[in-house]
Amino acid sequence: MQFDPNNNVVKLCAQGMGLEGEGRNEEALKLFQQAWDEAKNDFEKFTSAHYVARHQKSLADKLKWDETALHFALKINDETIKASYPSLYLNIAKCYEDLNDFSNANIHYQLALSFAGLLPDNGYGNMIKTGIMKGIERVK
Repeated sequence: MQFDPNNNVVKLCAQGMGLEGEGRNEEALKLFQQAWDEAKNDFEKFTSAHYVARHQKSLADKLKWDETALHFALKINDETIKASYPSLYLNIAKCYEDLNDFSNANIHYQLALSFAGLLPDNGYGNMIKTGIMKGIERVK
């Protein structure tokens, strides 16, 4: 699935990422929240929820938004979106781990691992794979 640079939700998320890079996290969150509010389809909802999740102050809220992002990603009928599953499951697993719910953390780390073969063989893919393996070790 190609990101349409003319899509307003994609534009808002890209602008928010720019603000994140400048350390302007509150302003970034406002753009991500605006993207969520304007999202009309599963792809837009998945994308915006993923970014909203990154700026939640409580673990419970972060988990809710990460689960929302996963929910919409799973509804998208496009093979390329499946490469996002390992990262999404990793984020959820880490929330459960931080909440001391090691059973659910392990389940989600294992789900992340089950999709790890879809990750690219590059720095990003290796970072996600390492995160999954370290998480599994921590919650054994």
